[in-house]
Amino acid sequence: AFIKHINENKSVLHESPVYFSGKSDDVEIEVAFQYNDSYTERIYSFVNNINTVEGGTHLTGFKGALTRTLNSYMSANKIVNDSKENLSGEDVREGMAAVISARVMNPQFESQKKIKLTNVEIKGKVETLVSEYLGAYLEENPVVAKKIVSKGIDAQRARIAAKKARELTRRKNVLEFSTLPGKLADCQESDPALSELFLVEGESAGGSAKQGRDRKNQAILPLKGKILNVEKARFDKLLSNEEIKTMITAMGTGIGIEEFDLEKIRYHKIIIMTDADVDGSHILTLILTFFYRQMPEIIENGYLYIAQPPLYRAKKGRSSFYVRDDNELTERLVRASSESLVLSTDNGKTLSGEELFQAALKIRLYKTHYDRLCFNPNLALLVDLLLKHEIEIDLGGAEHILKCVDRLKENYPDYKLTVDPEKQGNNVLIEVNEQQIELSLNLLENMSAYDFSQMFQERLKLIEILGENDVVLTEEKEGESQSFQTWKEVLDFMISFGKKGMYIQRYKGLGEMNPEQLWETTLDPDVRTLKKVKVEDLVESDGIFTILMGDQVEPRRNFIEENALRVKNLDV
Repeated sequence: AFIKHINENKSVLHESPVYFSGKSDDVEIEVAFQYNDSYTERIYSFVNNINTVEGGTHLTGFKGALTRTLNSYMSANKIVNDSKENLSGEDVREGMAAVISARVMNPQFESQKKIKLTNVEIKGKVETLVSEYLGAYLEENPVVAKKIVSKGIDAQRARIAAKKARELTRRKNVLEFSTLPGKLADCQESDPALSELFLVEGESAGGSAKQGRDRKNQAILPLKGKILNVEKARFDKLLSNEEIKTMITAMGTGIGIEEFDLEKIRYHKIIIMTDADVDGSHILTLILTFFYRQMPEIIENGYLYIAQPPLYRAKKGRSSFYVRDDNELTERLVRASSESLVLSTDNGKTLSGEELFQAALKIRLYKTHYDRLCFNPNLALLVDLLLKHEIEIDLGGAEHILKCVDRLKENYPDYKLTVDPEKQGNNVLIEVNEQQIELSLNLLENMSAYDFSQMFQERLKLIEILGENDVVLTEEKEGESQSFQTWKEVLDFMISFGKKGMYIQRYKGLGEMNPEQLWETTLDPDVRTLKKVKVEDLVESDGIFTILMGDQVEPRRNFIEENALRVKNLDV
């Protein structure tokens, strides 16, 4: 089941995973694997149900037996490849998803973390068992065996071609590579721990970054256009991409199982710097895919970061400041308004300064959850009724939500609910308070109970602070007052009031900033914001990259449909 989960959105070479188990003295093993048409291997090893993330002797035994058995099968069946060489371990494991579990009486580990098995005798026992069972499986299943061998031969051809291409990326000195002097602006620092490499989107932004950087320890590498999607490309094609070759050479690590050496890395901070638009996000995703698939050690060692350039520059009088995103801009505008406005409620309560600012932030949070839920006007009608009568949706799913909606009949005698699952499109009709609200079961199924619950709780807090009737905002200096019926109107007015006398510039791209501005916002270590790239769940991450970056369209479409209601930042 786990193997099928790993290969869920991939094209598999054989329908059923290969499974066998065996015992040798006090060692028991279970092995399951299945090949897919991707170019990466995913092997998970366990000892006594402990995930040995760095493998060990049991995994070494499995790999050795797999390579030797497939080569023996080819020889016995006179299967010829282009090369005179045997298939390598790298060749036979390309596209493999596998799990090997060993039960060992007295396991010995490399450290207390128990991430690598060190029992020497286990290797030989695992090799013997795997060779025996795998050899028998291949003889009994020639169709599957042929597909696995063909996959290995294709991988060998690509490896040999890539070996030639890889020579171009090796370097004793980075300046030996003919295209680098005009591309990479290297730093003076020779200690990798103190050096930074910025991968910058676009030649224009790269030029500004080169001028604005600290030459002592900051290197700049501009990237032209979008790099190759390595999720869909074999290794030899990857190495023919100019931008990727330049990145590999600049970092100095080499690439590939045989060549990659983290000790040779030239920078301990590799910072991806792209525009804050759709194209920038796409380029960022392509670069992240490259590192995740081809250089995961850089992520694991905490060397990969994402720059957070500002989206706005605001100026009022002689002072100016940079703003990272819309949320921060709203907070700044609302804070400025809070210093000049006083809010009065119908029960005589007044708010100003920090109290008014915090109330405005609560309104914004409430509005965020409301807007995410109520993108559909009919859904907005239903949500308004549920809020009015304090009916909370605490669990998701269409069935439970409709049970909550049914509580409206306690307040409306004319309430009627009709559900027709066989009907396409809108198949839920709610008749209430002389209104007809048409919705679909699919929409209700995907409705976020979390957002509703959060919005419900925020509304109760706002009622406690502001009441449910009109409120009045008064400008302290001028004494002018305005009345507002809704909380949204209060927030909109405060944002608009905060913009008075302020010039706000929105940056469309990094290239719009001059060198000084890039330094002040994105390059200066004392003020910049960086996001560190981490992998929290290996299996989940692998699945997401496969869905979003792979060549299977159906899983990607399903992902978009399932998460459409949860989208926060949509650029259309």
